[in-house]
Amino acid sequence: MDSRNFTYMFYGFAAAWAVLVIYVITLVSREKKIHQEMDRLKKLIEEGSRK
Repeated sequence: MDSRNFTYMFYGFAAAWAVLVIYVITLVSREKKIHQEMDRLKKLIEEGSRK
């Protein structure tokens, strides 16, 4: 095989991994926001039930 093919294959795998890492970071960020919103809603419910 030509060495250029390996270069293109490497760039392709590197791009795929970069997209995957960015996607996972996005999912983690969304999950963190959802947990914060759930905690906020739990506090609002607790305050509402106290009154």
